[in-house]
Amino acid sequence: MDPQAKDRTGPAGGFSGRVASLGADGGDSESGAGSEDAGCGSDTFSGSLPDMEQETLEEKLRGLAFRKQTSYRKAISRSGLQHLGPSQPSLPPASNGPNKELRTGVDWTENAVNGDHLWMETSCSGELCYLGEDTCLLKTAKSAPRRKCAACKIVVHTGCIEQLEKINFRCKPTFREGGSRCLRDQNALRHHWVHRRRQDGKCRQCGKSFQQKFFHSKEIIAISCSWCKLAFHNKVTCFMLHQIEEPCSLGAHAGVIVPPSWIIKVRKPQSSLKNSARRKKRTSFKRRTSKKGLDDSKWRPFMLKPLPSPLMKPILVFVNPKSGGNQGAKVLQMFMWILNPRQVFDLSHGGLREALELYRKVPNLRILACGGDGTVGWILSTLDELQMNPQPPVAVLPLGTGNDLARTLNWGGGYTDEPVSKVLCHVEDGSVVQLDRWNLLVEKSAALPEEGTQKLPLNVFNNYFSLGFDAHVTLEFHESREANPEKFNSRFRNKMFYAGAAFSDFLQRSSRDLSKHVRVVCDGTDLTAKIQELKFQCIVFLNIPRYCAGTMPWGNTGDHRDFEPQRHDDGCIEVIGFTVASLAALQVGGHGERLHQCREVVLTTFKTVPVQVDGEPCRLAPTTLRISLRNQANMVQKSKRRTSVPLLNDIQKVCAADLRRLSAPPDSFSVPHAVPDRLRLRVNRISLQEYDRLQYDKERIRDISIPVGIVVVRGDCDLETCRLYIDRLQEDLHQAPSTGHRVHYQDESRGVARTSSSSRLSPNWSFLDSTSADRFYRIDKAQEHLHFVTEICQDEVFILDHEGPVVSPGASTGMPDLVVEPSAGAPLTPEDQALFTAATSGDLTVLSDCVRRGVSLLGRDSGGCSALHIAAQNGHTDLVSFILQQGSKVQLDLTDREKGDTALHKAASEKQHAVCRLLVEAGASLEKTNFLGKTPADQAEGDSELASYLSTQQHKACSTHEDLETAV
Repeated sequence: MDPQAKDRTGPAGGFSGRVASLGADGGDSESGAGSEDAGCGSDTFSGSLPDMEQETLEEKLRGLAFRKQTSYRKAISRSGLQHLGPSQPSLPPASNGPNKELRTGVDWTENAVNGDHLWMETSCSGELCYLGEDTCLLKTAKSAPRRKCAACKIVVHTGCIEQLEKINFRCKPTFREGGSRCLRDQNALRHHWVHRRRQDGKCRQCGKSFQQKFFHSKEIIAISCSWCKLAFHNKVTCFMLHQIEEPCSLGAHAGVIVPPSWIIKVRKPQSSLKNSARRKKRTSFKRRTSKKGLDDSKWRPFMLKPLPSPLMKPILVFVNPKSGGNQGAKVLQMFMWILNPRQVFDLSHGGLREALELYRKVPNLRILACGGDGTVGWILSTLDELQMNPQPPVAVLPLGTGNDLARTLNWGGGYTDEPVSKVLCHVEDGSVVQLDRWNLLVEKSAALPEEGTQKLPLNVFNNYFSLGFDAHVTLEFHESREANPEKFNSRFRNKMFYAGAAFSDFLQRSSRDLSKHVRVVCDGTDLTAKIQELKFQCIVFLNIPRYCAGTMPWGNTGDHRDFEPQRHDDGCIEVIGFTVASLAALQVGGHGERLHQCREVVLTTFKTVPVQVDGEPCRLAPTTLRISLRNQANMVQKSKRRTSVPLLNDIQKVCAADLRRLSAPPDSFSVPHAVPDRLRLRVNRISLQEYDRLQYDKERIRDISIPVGIVVVRGDCDLETCRLYIDRLQEDLHQAPSTGHRVHYQDESRGVARTSSSSRLSPNWSFLDSTSADRFYRIDKAQEHLHFVTEICQDEVFILDHEGPVVSPGASTGMPDLVVEPSAGAPLTPEDQALFTAATSGDLTVLSDCVRRGVSLLGRDSGGCSALHIAAQNGHTDLVSFILQQGSKVQLDLTDREKGDTALHKAASEKQHAVCRLLVEAGASLEKTNFLGKTPADQAEGDSELASYLSTQQHKACSTHEDLETAV
């Protein structure tokens, strides 16, 4: 029965004797059976009976085993696991490789075979061949080349692939045949079981972890499904025979996976002689010709028949492998492993239009563009051409270098190491927003230009269109990369070249006369005189707030009442002028000169100038260019789940997926772990060197982490707020001996003695997510407001110190404990109520009395407002001053639960000038936004004096504030 094993220790010698033929991940099932017989007597029948009775019993068992094998083969044939057939009588001689060409991509032709593996090159030369020692043809060749299937993750010698086909081990099915009449059997997807020698996580049946073997052990330890990722121990007590036939639920991502039953392979229509004779009798030759042409032009080998469900949001993934170095190829394989490979497309092979046409009728469809902003623009333009209604919203996984659109939609400045399973959850839960798209119409002249071109690289832009200095630098980079592509193989080199080209262009002053050779008219207003007066060397027409790898050239509009806040869905485009100096100031928080917000632009150039459209540069000959609104595209914006009970870990996502499949009402779903009112979190720091070395060894990285302290936060605290407490923890630890802050020490031991951190954290530290099954990964600083603390940790929060020293563990176990936030759900005491009443009425005597009696100034009322919120909103300057002197700096940036306002937001909205100045001088954040995305300067709209003051202070803070976004 087992193609890998030759004989057994007994006819029913253990679970491996029955099911090991599932084909291990390099599986030698004989070793598994041996370990079962030697170590687990309860799984065997021999060795416990008298000799005479044992012989007769063995004969009976042989007959029983034969009948079980027969039923087992029937189950195998129904489940699609044809590789579990009888072993081959003889093996062919070894060869250097397969005779036919290996398939590395999904086959969409009429010759497609269900269950074809997708062989990718792999560097895991140490892993054993899937066929095992008995069947592997190259078992003695340790350095023989190997291939890995992207869909089921088995590893095979390149020379053993033919032998794998002969034992008929197929990959997971990705479609169904259209000619079959048994639609019920084809709609019921069964598990695709694969043996594994290494498996992360825990057994679904017993809940115990899988034993990890070193040096690539030959023993099969687990059986897992390639679809739902369920895993069981390779034991009869964990994995039962009847589970082979059970239908598969597709796991935690069932709501975004396109089931194979939706994708149907269609047989090519063939006309018979009888049908031809019937067609000859028709009188209308014209109608017959048109029908024949219809059949020939519109027939496709595959079609989709989706089953609509409001709970499903299928995701179509497009990956540009050329973006982000080698990241694109890795991301492509990860999505093929989690999703149906037929919903993941490699854009380097084309097929974008065909894929969208195939999936255009899928309800609730969402698209994930993995690449740079250019990849997103390509997809949006194709959607325009197809005129899909409704147009599916597009999410972005940033793999490029600029990624300004991805930053605008909260997807970050670049993909780091976040698991793609969490990316899919964010795409599924993200909110749909609108993005303006703009036409570029060039009026061509009859005479051919002496230099330059009259055709732009793109006739539509989503981010920006610019001309002058920045376009010239981009053009030089583009031309140099086209001439020597091998020199531009890393982001660091690219940035260094940009800096060198900018400095060279600055010395040459190639764009100094730009203002003399252009004419700009916005909604009928001529801006040429102002452009010439200020001698701009660069003009940008901006659609989104971000530009040039994350900078914000429009800035804050609090000090300019003539302009509305910038939005990407308001149907207006922002016109900004720059000198070389103001362009350089962008990197430290500056902005350009705001010229206009308009709906139509007429740009006339009188000489050849460099221009760029969404980063694609060219030299534009003298011409007239019109910019007008084209349409609005649907985009997916990464949003924060503002629920009363945030998800704790992936277990709840699995439960939620099970709920969707069972179509149960939401009330029937109970959260496995309730979030407490307060979370007591140990903060541990990890150096960048240790993280790069041990990020896949979770236990080891936990042991070497260095305790910083303990913070107590609310159960619904987000990472942005938690960062304030950790920074305050560091501040108090270094000020405790002199200022007497409320810090006490406790002794805690944890297996390995660890020293507490004596050095300060570097300014650009970042959070680490420790809840994923296989490794730690970084959280982008720009996305901290989108994550709850409970999403990335349980009882310990790990932070990555990018500049911290590598400290070896010592013997001290002392660690500071700092409680920084009281419970949010506890009822108010009379003392707390008296404090809030005094803050409302402005009674300083009562408030100071409460503080002397020990009432915490960090307490909150039912709306999440502290005493500082209330006093600031009511304009009680003396109370605000007293609270700032007596309280912690943490309260400056605490937000309420209703609007996300800080105390400065409250004071600015009520136009309390004196209170705002006190809060700003105390260090309140001027850049923090509330739930509506408004800063304190935005809240002061209508009061030009206050808005101007807050905006000026914000710009000063930006000029000294370093960009702390996590590096890619």
